[in-house]
Amino acid sequence: QERSARLRRWYELMMENKEELARIITAENGKPLKEAQGEIVYSASFLEWFAEEARRIYGDVIPASAKDRRVLVLKQPVGVAAIITPWNFPSAMITRKVGAALAAGCTVVVKPAEDTPLSALALGELANQAGIPAGVYNVVPCSRQQTAAVGEVLCTDPLVSKISFTGSTATGKILLKHAAGTVKRVSMELGGHAPFIVFDSANVDRAVAGALASKYRNSGQTCVCTNRFLVQKGIHDEFVEKFAKAIEKELHVGNGFDAKTTQGPLINEKAVEKVEKHIKDAVSQGASVVTGGKRHSLGKNFFEPTLLSNVTTKMLCTQEETFGPLAPVIKFETEAEAVAIANAANVGLAGYFYSQDPAQIWRVAEQLEVGMVGVNEGIISSVECPFGGVKESGLGREGSKYGIDEYLEIKYVCFGGL
Repeated sequence: QERSARLRRWYELMMENKEELARIITAENGKPLKEAQGEIVYSASFLEWFAEEARRIYGDVIPASAKDRRVLVLKQPVGVAAIITPWNFPSAMITRKVGAALAAGCTVVVKPAEDTPLSALALGELANQAGIPAGVYNVVPCSRQQTAAVGEVLCTDPLVSKISFTGSTATGKILLKHAAGTVKRVSMELGGHAPFIVFDSANVDRAVAGALASKYRNSGQTCVCTNRFLVQKGIHDEFVEKFAKAIEKELHVGNGFDAKTTQGPLINEKAVEKVEKHIKDAVSQGASVVTGGKRHSLGKNFFEPTLLSNVTTKMLCTQEETFGPLAPVIKFETEAEAVAIANAANVGLAGYFYSQDPAQIWRVAEQLEVGMVGVNEGIISSVECPFGGVKESGLGREGSKYGIDEYLEIKYVCFGGL
């Protein structure tokens, strides 16, 4: 009950300070202020959710086979949890993990991304104000040069019982190797390569709206952003034409603090270079630039929202995650072909498809090898729903009623001699 009350107060303080917290995010990573405000509300909601879940950590009583025994199951906190978070959601990725950990009774050491430490520190200040005891929520900022060394310490120190990481698959594999030495509990939310399938039966206008939201949120820099658009041949041309018009009309590149901005800068020069590399590779193999295609005149980290057509599965942009404002469209003929292309990836975080055929919806939703499916929806993240992937997209789930289990050990107690 006490943990619940403290988490609830932390949530209230976040909501009271949401404008300042949002401005910190925009200053740190450049996302438009409206998106940053949305992130803070989303971020705070995890503290509210887990404040409520803290009082529902139920054990169990199991009927025993022997008359003189009683069998109990207790749930206990795992201990110290190391929380390693990314720059693209510098507030929400912390509270989604920390809310669950504190609700379970764990203490945490947060290592925020080197690009965005201020959001983590601001949350720490509000945690103090909420009455969360000193030493329960700890932040360890570090430079890019020290990141690997700090990550290794957190994953190898025997005092740490649990690692929760959100970031790239490559980094996740390194952390898993470190954590194996002391057999730590791990949660991994790693890279994605989300397919967005549009079938002939789809409502094209709704599909375009969903595509715009799914692809270009945070300038394409989210783990669940669409990375590959698969459009059936019957509506392919109509979809591409309407998608291009929507991009040109509704997306505005600019300073994140300008009210009309929908697309801020990419996080750094390396991110821009990857988008350029993917476009250059695709065009060299026959892809067409429908709109965008180059750096924006605003500055070196700004890039035009880009749409490519005539894309094939042999191009880099369909083989690896771009993490930028690039939408490649592949034309397909049959449902089986689309599912096969979608499932060819070694990762499986989110997947999306648009269809108005009920039988097809059931078939494809069950066949897609991803942890989360959006059917006729381009934005699916929600505090009530389990977030996580399959294959090389990770281990475990965050948020929802399942999220708190990641920070609990199950203890069996046999009470004999009765």
